[in-house]
Amino acid sequence: MDELGIKKMKKNRVLVTGAAGFMGSHVAEHCLHLGMEVVAVDDLSGGFERNVPTNATFVKGDLRSVEFVRLLWEHGPFDYVYHLAAYAAEGLSHFIRRFNYETNLLTSVNLINASINSEVKCFVFTSSIAVYGRNQLPMREELTPHPEDPYGVSKLAVELDLAASQELFGLNYVIFRPHNVYGERQNLSDKYRNVIGIFIRQCLEGEPLTIFGDGRQTRAFSHIDDVAPSIARAPLIQEAYNQVFNVGADEPHTVLRIASEVSQALGRPLNVKHLAPRNEVIDAFADHSRVQSVFGRQTTVPIGAGIERMAKWALLQPRDLPMEFYNIEVRKNLPDSWRARVDLG
Repeated sequence: MDELGIKKMKKNRVLVTGAAGFMGSHVAEHCLHLGMEVVAVDDLSGGFERNVPTNATFVKGDLRSVEFVRLLWEHGPFDYVYHLAAYAAEGLSHFIRRFNYETNLLTSVNLINASINSEVKCFVFTSSIAVYGRNQLPMREELTPHPEDPYGVSKLAVELDLAASQELFGLNYVIFRPHNVYGERQNLSDKYRNVIGIFIRQCLEGEPLTIFGDGRQTRAFSHIDDVAPSIARAPLIQEAYNQVFNVGADEPHTVLRIASEVSQALGRPLNVKHLAPRNEVIDAFADHSRVQSVFGRQTTVPIGAGIERMAKWALLQPRDLPMEFYNIEVRKNLPDSWRARVDLG
């Protein structure tokens, strides 16, 4: 009790993984705004410590290590776990299968085990619309998932494991399937994922914007402000428990349209270079009636305004060296543009 006799509410202590990355840093920030005590974890393999919110406690470490995960709980229990750490490169996942499953699946299992053993109240997991595969439009949560790449397979496996853990151990969960999220703090030096970030970096470097195929494939690109607030609020909404939600923007756009918007936002002429098509889903957009029924009507940042905001942010960022992925496990059919410089001689 305080001096007025008012009972003080205990802060929820939460773990946010991937908190130096793009989505994780935004979710951690929203958790702080909700009055939570945030422990932010990242191995800095794809994120930057400058992204971690100031009032969060940052811990650097590798979630693939069972011992490291155990140590995270050493200073006290967590009420909620938000698991956003992942290597989210769908196309590249075909060629880095072992790395994909170690990074996206085994780390999740380590965290789920620890959450069960410490009786975490709710485990919030960011999956992906990659679990749906192709030709299921609009993508609805009640559809039978049929992922077509190892990244989607790993995400679906975690979803299934969480359902099994809830049934046997009572671990409550909320699963989100975001799609094509972009915005401030996205890693502009990663050439394997996040097409808007790739286009912005190429534009700033004076390079042509590279497009696989004809560029008419469509995605419903979602600004980070369309998804992060709901993810942060999820464990506070009982009706959300043990459900799966699509979250993001409704309107799909072609990759060609995105290239044009990025060029316009940065004041550069449109300069596109078409590469050979790759094995990917052609059209991807989701239905969001379920998330709206539980969380309320979601805000949507228009694509032009969102890209303009991201472009203004990008102009103020340091030019990090391009990230090269050297540990390719399967080289057959690997696109030339994804070969590291060491492979090209």
